[in-house]
Amino acid sequence: MVNQTIIVGRLVKNPELRETENGNKVTNITLAVPRSYKNSTGEYETDFISCVLWKGIAENTVEYCKRGDLLGVKGRLQTRVIEQEDESKRTSIELVAEKVSFLSTRRYD
Repeated sequence: MVNQTIIVGRLVKNPELRETENGNKVTNITLAVPRSYKNSTGEYETDFISCVLWKGIAENTVEYCKRGDLLGVKGRLQTRVIEQEDESKRTSIELVAEKVSFLSTRRYD
């Protein structure tokens, strides 16, 4: 069985580095990925894909990338069950990055 996914999209907001209790660096990013076809009203829709980046990948992405940059992310899909305040449960799907490619960055003066 194979669980490999590759997506290319633009960063929705600037990534922020956090540290877990055991010292691991992590950041969560969201990539805006436009669909390749038009909907019934003739418009292209966009999917917003949540990604988790760990350790060196997280540090490099936070250091070199900003909102609007084009990234390629290769990784595996993972599901998590999140318990809400009202005790209901919600399932979340995220892409856990194994490799991030910086495809374009904007020049900031």
